[in-house]
Amino acid sequence: MNCQSYHFFTVISNKTRWKIINTLYTSDQFVKDICKGVNEEQSKVSHSLKVLADCNIVFSERQGKYIKYSLNKKTIRPLIKLLNEHISEFCKGQCKLLKECK
Repeated sequence: MNCQSYHFFTVISNKTRWKIINTLYTSDQFVKDICKGVNEEQSKVSHSLKVLADCNIVFSERQGKYIKYSLNKKTIRPLIKLLNEHISEFCKGQCKLLKECK
């Protein structure tokens, strides 16, 4: 595994960032909506979004005085879909870590 792959998985393994990714998987959202969805304070969410944006996992678009965030539809959305399919098919109640993520 190369260093970039390691860094990528380190970035998405953070629980707050993972919750943000899953929240944005369903729809594009503003920071205040993401905060509600992941039940975290704005400063923590904003910092996490910056890290995700630096890796092009999420994109931002200014709409007036607010910024709307979206998941990278070309690479990250298909990756999450593949992960969900893998979990559904191969991790049927076997993975104890999945219970901790909910």
